[in-house]
Amino acid sequence: MARNKDLPRKIRLMKHKKKSGNIPTWVTMKTKGKVRWTPFSRRNWRTQRLKS
Repeated sequence: MARNKDLPRKIRLMKHKKKSGNIPTWVTMKTKGKVRWTPFSRRNWRTQRLKS
């Protein structure tokens, strides 16, 4: 990926970065540890492409 990115691409990457944050602690406690992460947090910027 190029070092200098165009603005729309930067915005898309930041949206997905925000999505992939940690879930609240109370969710883990309420589900008795069954839910530990969001489906979005499994994404890696190098290996998986974004759907525009």
